[in-house]
Amino acid sequence: MLTLRREQVEVLSESAMKDFEDLMVPHLKKFYPEFYEAAGPAKVKEFIRLGVKRAGSYYITAKKDVSRYIDLMASLGADFDKNPDLPWAGEILRTRNSADTRINILLKTAAKHLKGA
Repeated sequence: MLTLRREQVEVLSESAMKDFEDLMVPHLKKFYPEFYEAAGPAKVKEFIRLGVKRAGSYYITAKKDVSRYIDLMASLGADFDKNPDLPWAGEILRTRNSADTRINILLKTAAKHLKGA
């Protein structure tokens, strides 16, 4: 039986995070250029790591769903889930729906919110 030491798991996690960052940095640069330019590459990587952590706190762990969660952060603000002006966001995230369903509902609701803003 193969057993991984904690250090090995951390290296694997760091490698996976770097791969995810390598996908998300150009994505954010393309779709959120003002945000990207204001933050700069180093802060964008911190933002991505924060997004992974925040998404994980809602049991959102699939790359596709985490990337969409980060898109919501870029559109609505890093703390959109706790923003008292966006109470619907936290409510949706706390439902018992699947992660994919919650993200889809969030995206639809955010689109309506941003359209009306």
